[in-house]
Amino acid sequence: MSKNGAKFQPAAGNQAREFRGLRIGRNQLTESLATLEMLTTALANQLGCPVLDRTGLKGTFDFKLEWAPDTPPAVGLSPPSVDATPAADPNGPSIFTALEEQLGLKLEPAKGSVEVLVIDHVEKPSAN
Repeated sequence: MSKNGAKFQPAAGNQAREFRGLRIGRNQLTESLATLEMLTTALANQLGCPVLDRTGLKGTFDFKLEWAPDTPPAVGLSPPSVDATPAADPNGPSIFTALEEQLGLKLEPAKGSVEVLVIDHVEKPSAN
C-alpha cells in the first residue's frame, strides 16, 4: 500500500447486487464485490507479469481504476476491449500512478518464486 493507505472501501453489504466481479474496459478496471486477489490477477494480466497481494486486507471491495494507454493505437485500429467502455483519457496517469492516486496501492518490484510449467517432450497423437 502507499504511505497514505488504501483509498477504497469495503463493498456495501448488499450481496444481491446485479453486477459482481470484474469488468475490463479500455485502460479501465471496474470491480464490484471483488477481492484483492481478483484485482491482482487483473493487474497481472494487464502488466504481463506476476502481481502479489501483500496488503493483508481481506473481504470484498468496490474498485474503479482508470489510466492512460501506454501507447496510442495505430491509425484505424482500436485496442481490444471486453466491453464498449470509452477509451481512457490519453493524457491521464500511467497505471502505476493511477493505482497509487486512485486506490492508494503501490506496485513495488520484488523477487519471489513463481510457478512454471515445463514441457520437455511432445509427440503427435497416434491414430486409434
